[in-house]
Amino acid sequence: MAARTDYPVHVDVDYPERSSRGLALLAILFFLKGLLLFPHFVVLWFLSIVAFVCLVIGYFAVLFTGVYPRSLFNLVMGVLRWQTRVTAWLYGLTDKYPPFSLS
Repeated sequence: MAARTDYPVHVDVDYPERSSRGLALLAILFFLKGLLLFPHFVVLWFLSIVAFVCLVIGYFAVLFTGVYPRSLFNLVMGVLRWQTRVTAWLYGLTDKYPPFSLS
């Protein structure tokens, strides 16, 4: 099947040369990894509320002006990126601990 080149989202994932066996063991002990990610969960909980408010504001901005504000878009996308990095580490898809960053 040929990949679409006009699609607006493109994801490349490099296959790792090595994986940490210790982190694989922690993946089995899901609870321990959750404890290590607790600070991320707390910050992301608040940021998710902010992102939801931005989505509502963006909805009305598009409704009245026809344009989604770039600053709201960047904030919501940053929160989604952060959530994706945290989830990937929690499920053992990467060995790199997620940074506290929206970028």
